[in-house]
Amino acid sequence: MNVLALIDGEHYPAVVRDALEELPHRVVAALFVGGAEKVDEEEDYGVPLAHDLDEALAHHEVELVYDLSDEPVLGPVERLRLASRVLARGVPYEGADFRFDPPPFEPFELPSLGIIGTGKRVGKTAVSGYVARLLAREREIVVVAMGRGGPPEPELAEVPPTLEQLLELSRSGRHAASDYLEDAALAGVVTVGCRRCGGGLAGAPVVSNVRAGAELAASRRPDLVIFEGSGTALPPIATGKRLVVAGAHQPPELVVGYLNAYRILISDLVVLTMAEQGSRHEELREAIVELAPETPVVATIMRPRPVEDVSGERVAFFSTAPESVLERLGDHLGETHGAEVVHVSSNLARRKALRQELESVDADVFLVEIKAAAIDVVAEAAAQTGTRVVFCDNEILPLPDEPDLDGMLRALAEAAQAQPALP
Repeated sequence: MNVLALIDGEHYPAVVRDALEELPHRVVAALFVGGAEKVDEEEDYGVPLAHDLDEALAHHEVELVYDLSDEPVLGPVERLRLASRVLARGVPYEGADFRFDPPPFEPFELPSLGIIGTGKRVGKTAVSGYVARLLAREREIVVVAMGRGGPPEPELAEVPPTLEQLLELSRSGRHAASDYLEDAALAGVVTVGCRRCGGGLAGAPVVSNVRAGAELAASRRPDLVIFEGSGTALPPIATGKRLVVAGAHQPPELVVGYLNAYRILISDLVVLTMAEQGSRHEELREAIVELAPETPVVATIMRPRPVEDVSGERVAFFSTAPESVLERLGDHLGETHGAEVVHVSSNLARRKALRQELESVDADVFLVEIKAAAIDVVAEAAAQTGTRVVFCDNEILPLPDEPDLDGMLRALAEAAQAQPALP
């Protein structure tokens, strides 16, 4: 195995040379990563000395990067940033008591686009729905979505499910607000529902049935397949292009740190959601650009869009949005959609609190996102009282003076169609 060793000047050169000889691999080069306490000038370590990671990985056909450095040269932040860069090149990263492997991606025969996230509740499904609706105007689209509550076997949704159908699913013990059902109901495209369990630091699920879901999607021979991740877990498919969704409410050190840096480095576009006034979105953009200067970033906000007319209605809105933006979302429903908003809740993912507040909500319409407890709690409560239920989508609106998001998404799709994913 061809190994690139990471070394530093905080170790005596003789110690490093001996360590290189003891590694059970063929060390083809060493990358000097910093430190000068115990070296005066460039030393002879017995192997070629590299000064650029990408160049060394390519020139020496490296199959493993082995870390012989340590604090203070490579602390946890620097080490994981470096690990992200290595994994993005498809190479494992190993050290004394750790090993990171690139998530495995299986080849896929059709043009494809992956949509992944840097966390849960960052608006990834809303972005996926937006992308699917946009691209479906000009091509046939199938969405493959995986979730923690997905079906045991990949399931095809060819038409948008009704409220009654979702209630029936919920009453049978199924998760009736799974991402694929949300995509089918709100984006109006064919979707394939899959499941996954667990997720590694770089995004590999422990188990999933996405491979079978990909085969089901391919059998329909669409123009483009969109693979939607789950939380920070990546679809285990080698998609032709990829975009990553990050939330402006997330700390910059989380979005570009740990192995989220890997997620950004393997993506072709960053969609920054929830970039509300007062958020840290500019600081976050700068951190992303510093990490991946060639990757475009588009800052957006999300606004609720009822799929049915609610003008003049007394509306209770149930969302997973942060409590800090609830007032803005309620104002938007009134100003843009003419609703009389009598209640706004951010408890959609907190069933106990949600049930408690529903006891005192008096409204003509329950406006609800298809997430979390939307069906088994909110829709069931509405069924008992005869309250009308309207589903709510989230519009993705770029901030003023941002790059052309729609144009970038069309360009990604065209690039994916021009060059399908390879093994």
